[in-house]
Amino acid sequence: MTYTVYILYSKLHDTIYVGYTSNLINRFASHNKLGRDWTKRYRPWIVIYCACFDDKADALKREKELKSGQGRQWIRKAIHEQLPVYGYIFI
Repeated sequence: MTYTVYILYSKLHDTIYVGYTSNLINRFASHNKLGRDWTKRYRPWIVIYCACFDDKADALKREKELKSGQGRQWIRKAIHEQLPVYGYIFI
């Protein structure tokens, strides 16, 4: 099974969300169309980053890195520097 770590961005609310899943398409739909979770308030979302892992532990480690203070700083910087140019952020 493959696990995907992803970053969603709501340009309308300038908000980011970091998560991981084994099914990005379904998870993205749940953030944008379904569900009643926290992300519902900040729609619409776009996927701006994805990284795939074969091992769940590696995916969780990357998600934790991105959710850290330094990770969120890196995301914010990348949103301002890379997103306008490329439409996504990368490492």
